[in-house]
Amino acid sequence: SLLITLVPVLLALAALAFARFNLRDLFQGLWRIIVLPDILINDYIGRSGAGPALFNAALCSGAAVCALQLARISPSGPAIAAVFTIAGFSFFGKNIVNIWPVGLGVLLYSRLSRRPFSDNILVALFGTALAPLFSEIAFGLGIAAPWNLASAFAASVAAGMILPPLAKHVLDFHRGYNLYNIGFAAGFVGTVTMSLLKAFGVELSDSWVWSNSGPFPALLVLIPFFVALVVWGMILDPLWRRGYAQLLRSSGRLVSDFVRQFGLGTTLVNMGIMGILASVYALAIGASWNGPIIGAILTIVGFSAFGKHPLNALPPMVGVTIMASLSTYGLDHPGSQLAALFAATLAPASGTFGPVAGLAAGALHLVLVQVVGSLHGGMNLYNNGFAGGLAAGLVVPILEWIGEWKHHEV
Repeated sequence: SLLITLVPVLLALAALAFARFNLRDLFQGLWRIIVLPDILINDYIGRSGAGPALFNAALCSGAAVCALQLARISPSGPAIAAVFTIAGFSFFGKNIVNIWPVGLGVLLYSRLSRRPFSDNILVALFGTALAPLFSEIAFGLGIAAPWNLASAFAASVAAGMILPPLAKHVLDFHRGYNLYNIGFAAGFVGTVTMSLLKAFGVELSDSWVWSNSGPFPALLVLIPFFVALVVWGMILDPLWRRGYAQLLRSSGRLVSDFVRQFGLGTTLVNMGIMGILASVYALAIGASWNGPIIGAILTIVGFSAFGKHPLNALPPMVGVTIMASLSTYGLDHPGSQLAALFAATLAPASGTFGPVAGLAAGALHLVLVQVVGSLHGGMNLYNNGFAGGLAAGLVVPILEWIGEWKHHEV
């Protein structure tokens, strides 16, 4: 589709503009991104500047688009979500080198299972959540060359091989109420990896980078893009209002492919609106404008083709904000700011059980996301997907029981 093809092109143009067309600075910054560890949180804008971060995002999203085209995957909500998510996380944790080994592991799993790779291509793309595993072993543990690269490659491929069956299994735990299902599965892989490293006394590197460049440079790029999505969608589908009214009634529970259900035009309108809302929300909570925050906004936009819309996404986001304000975490904590945006992973819980349930799920999400990162040591970039899976698995049975109790009372 033209949409996902445009993503890497626009990112590349933005990279050139921010770097003032200095290619040497772009490649030097990209090299710094590649050769340093990438466990959470590692803000590429803070490390190398906006130009190299955008350049890396262009390369990674371009690779994702090529993979989808080679696998002959038709344009769909999940495909759009995958490209935007890879673009977003390429601002903090994924780079053009560390995304490949996990994908190769998924490919080997497909071959061993005698299934076409196209069946698992989305797992391979979303599975780049484990990209920091390669960077950490290769550049963070002090292993001598070439054994650092060999061991990092082997570990990442092995992680990719077990990810597809694990992703199918953990879906049963939250039953489709956590949109970041691969993040939930990757959390377990990261936790096992972290446990093995601790068992042998291996300490992870400390590569925390969290910057604040201010909102205006980012908004100058993002807002026109989101407005263009809305206008584009309206042009594609003159009857978008009717479709959008139906879309807003969708629960968003996996698998909700808005492109196939409501058409590309209506989906683009939703993506643009959600991008604008997410940007305004980030401004409202006083978020630090950096790579992770931009990545969170782009992820929301991508999943607005795959389950999220204003009515189901905002309640869990507001729930995080309320809990952060009441708790010791506060909204100035990086984890709270990211959770306030990524909590939209619980949109299906809100869409199915109502906004109050969404508020409660978001509040629980915050308290979980602040601690589960220590389990996988930051090697799962989708930490909110891990916490979201736990929150959904805990909240949904209770919400279903309450619904049954009310039904019997009536």
